[in-house]
Amino acid sequence: MTAYGKVTERIMAVMARRCRAVAVAAVVAMAAAVSCSISYKMNGAALDYSIYKTISFSDFPIRAALVYPPLQQTFENKLMDMVTRQTRLRVIDSSNSDLRIEGEITGYNLSPQAVNENAYASQTRLTITVRVKFINSKDSSQDVDQTFSAYRDFSSDQMLTDVQDELCSQISDELTNLIFNATLGNW
Repeated sequence: MTAYGKVTERIMAVMARRCRAVAVAAVVAMAAAVSCSISYKMNGAALDYSIYKTISFSDFPIRAALVYPPLQQTFENKLMDMVTRQTRLRVIDSSNSDLRIEGEITGYNLSPQAVNENAYASQTRLTITVRVKFINSKDSSQDVDQTFSAYRDFSSDQMLTDVQDELCSQISDELTNLIFNATLGNW
């Protein structure tokens, strides 16, 4: 056999080994893809509905130093709406429910943020803080007792009374998302 033939034979042997390695890797990858599956829950909740069927809510009284009375109803409605939209749990008025959410609005604060050249605030921040207690009557290791906070900034040229309803609605949306993810979302 000539030198050219030996080189060609070696190249063919190397290519054959590489093809076998690629084939083995492809089979392993396909097997892994077939054996693994990703499960998405379209409702956003990570609940076993054969165990959890009911949920109850208590009022969220305002315990903050500064009080905006419509906030309580706005927040409670948004929280209940999110749970009913994102889960198949039935809302009941009983402390004997499988799950229970209770708490209080502990903070409603205004603070200056950006200061302009005249030493006046050009932005004001509205912060709402809520303490939530989530009780899982089937598995107490899933209980949550946590404080959540969210805020929105608005121009100091605006009166709080002019933007308060919209800001409270936006902040309540964010708070309910945070609460849902920490309790029922189980992320």
